[in-house]
Amino acid sequence: MQSKAIKKAKELLENEKLVAIPTETVYGLAGNAYSTTAVKKIYELKGRPSNNPLIVHIKSRAYLDEVAQNIPEQAYRLAEKFWPGPLTLVLEKQDRVPDIVSAHKNTVGVRVPNHPLTLSLLEALDFPLVAPSANTSNHISPTCKAHVQASFGEKSPYVLDGGPCESGLESTILGFKGSEILLYRHGVLSKELLSAFLGQKIVEHTHAAVPESPGMFLKHYAPHTPLYFYDDKAFKAAQEQNLRIGFLNFRATNPYINPENQRILSPLGSLEEAAKNLYRFLYELDALGLDLIFAEQLPSHGIGRAIHDKLYRASQK
Repeated sequence: MQSKAIKKAKELLENEKLVAIPTETVYGLAGNAYSTTAVKKIYELKGRPSNNPLIVHIKSRAYLDEVAQNIPEQAYRLAEKFWPGPLTLVLEKQDRVPDIVSAHKNTVGVRVPNHPLTLSLLEALDFPLVAPSANTSNHISPTCKAHVQASFGEKSPYVLDGGPCESGLESTILGFKGSEILLYRHGVLSKELLSAFLGQKIVEHTHAAVPESPGMFLKHYAPHTPLYFYDDKAFKAAQEQNLRIGFLNFRATNPYINPENQRILSPLGSLEEAAKNLYRFLYELDALGLDLIFAEQLPSHGIGRAIHDKLYRASQK
């Protein structure tokens, strides 16, 4: 039996309106993937560049052939292993997927999200959903209902509230060109893990002026407060100017900064915990009215590479 919340979300989506949906990664701004009208509303509400493609969220692996074609064997293997889950595969699209979804490319990103509410919603619908992060373009990704509402303000759509996101970082995105497998976006599943599973090298291709997938623009995931990686010289200069400084640290506090202006991603040094806390803490620091935020560089392995990538793009001016 469908809950009232799912029934309401279903009705809105069937009428080409938008709904913010929970996933295990971040909240998505969802619309009917087959409706040009709904997809246009997503681009308009987010202020998203029209050349930045969207990800299609399907209800199960069995639905993959409905939205993609000429699918490589490696893609089927990855889907079997990691779906539902935080992996997006960029594949040749079926004609039924509108060109606006793929930014007029012949490929489209596809995944099965791993959240019970959104899977129930997808089961209730006769169409898949496109769902970029439910925030204004280039801003911090949302990991709870409050973040969605803070980002959109009075324009916020209905939010299907699934609580805090389990992983807190975006899905990893892979593409296929000839015999090569390309990494388009660092995410929850590490390059090393995926490469080991496939028994094949994965080529990193995470920057592009014309993106092959979401998450490839240089500036992204940014708070309104200027963010910098920590540097002794820059920190001392900011202190001399009496600037209000925030700190995003991995394990330990900075003794020279007001504790209220600091967030510790993982006191125990867990990269998974750090990933889950990243966007929440950026939202909290951004709300303090600081002059700048310094972020500590995290270990660059496993999911730490994805965290570093998000912070690097958030620091671009």
